[in-house]
Amino acid sequence: MTKKSKPSVARRPSRRRRVGLKPFDAAEFLTDERLVLAYLREALSAGDARVLVAALGDVARAQGMSDLSRSTGLGRENLYRALSAQTNPRIDTVFRVASALGMQFDLRWSPGRARKAAG
Repeated sequence: MTKKSKPSVARRPSRRRRVGLKPFDAAEFLTDERLVLAYLREALSAGDARVLVAALGDVARAQGMSDLSRSTGLGRENLYRALSAQTNPRIDTVFRVASALGMQFDLRWSPGRARKAAG
């Protein structure tokens, strides 16, 4: 009785390479006004204040936190802290940042939502 031998499989030398991945940073891609506007609109449509604040933070970093600090009168460190997803900044801070970025908020009636007559 002869033993069947397993087919030989050529193995590559065991060289572990580390892939240099870095965390995704949306600020690196927010280079165009149209992209910024679309990004912020999408964040606003999520209906979550933290998502909007984090998106404003991404835009602020993309456009330069030091310039934004001068425009808003808020300290750079305070801006970094206020515009992170873990915080809940005051609404006036959000408005000041949006204004300094050249943005303004606009309210509209939601489609399909019943409206009560003022009266």
